[in-house]
Amino acid sequence: MLLDERKRKILHAVVSDYISSAEPVGSRTIAKKHELGLSSATIRNEMSDLEEMGYLEQPHTSAGRIPSDKGYRLYVDELMSIRGLTFEEIETIRLAMETKINELNQLLRQATDVMSRLTKYTSMAITPHMKKSIIKSVRVIPIDNGKALIILVTSGGTVKNSIIKVSDYATMDYLNKVSNALEQKLVGLAVGDVNEMILSDLSNIVIDSRLMMKTIIDGLSDCIEGIDNREVYLEGTSNIFNFPEFRDIAKAKEFLSVLDRISLLKKLLNSNNNQTDKINIKIGSENEIEEIKDCSLIKATYSIGDMIIGSIGVIGPTRMDYAKVISSMMYIRKKINQEILKLFRDDE
Repeated sequence: MLLDERKRKILHAVVSDYISSAEPVGSRTIAKKHELGLSSATIRNEMSDLEEMGYLEQPHTSAGRIPSDKGYRLYVDELMSIRGLTFEEIETIRLAMETKINELNQLLRQATDVMSRLTKYTSMAITPHMKKSIIKSVRVIPIDNGKALIILVTSGGTVKNSIIKVSDYATMDYLNKVSNALEQKLVGLAVGDVNEMILSDLSNIVIDSRLMMKTIIDGLSDCIEGIDNREVYLEGTSNIFNFPEFRDIAKAKEFLSVLDRISLLKKLLNSNNNQTDKINIKIGSENEIEEIKDCSLIKATYSIGDMIIGSIGVIGPTRMDYAKVISSMMYIRKKINQEILKLFRDDE
């Protein structure tokens, strides 16, 4: 059943007031604060209807009402207006993300930090799939006590290294020859294209010792495998204690237990990531994970061109300032995409 304009205005008033006050909203409050041209009694009757329709709920201890997940969903989809960021908010984001950043992971750390500071909720980001990244450099450098360091660098600034044991005759000159031979074969290839066949072919490059080359290729393989080991960055985990919904210690512990489980966070950030421009919003019971069914999760993907490579998110109580979070996330996602392009252009 579609809501008439009167009910929509009253629902909007209840949701917006509850988001700002954290207190159940009564009909008299709406009549005083909002110029709806309706009496308190009329508003009360309409709120009763909205409750019967599942858009509002009435806590046992209060005469006022609060939004249900269904009420929040209608508010987000149809009633809410996305507000623009203030000049100060834009400057905060710009200063955080346009500082000298030479690595994608550093960019994501900055993004999660500024997103948490602006929204006052917990923010997160997952590092990208790096299989499409291009190998930029491969070097093998001698270090002390019969050991060498393999360093692999990709476009975007990702650096992986591995320490291997080498023979005494593995001089700087010898390892430079090995490095040059590896770079001839690998530089310009995408990480995901370096398969077992290519690694096996590299083992056939014999520079004085086949056994030495096998050791080096094994170390190189470790570097390549480590590149696509995706990390999750979190900021503002303690912010939940600022909200009355989490004064219940058991509920707060449940929430924090989710943040401690990286595999769960990866699942949250990876699901439904198939559109480059869409903001994905899961409200309360819409979340698949039981421990966050009292929370809302807002996510956005970041990309290189049309290719989605990762996502960012904000999680907090269902009584979330959706308009502020969405506007902040849209702008931060835009800045991430711009800075990623700069990183990759600098590597060309």
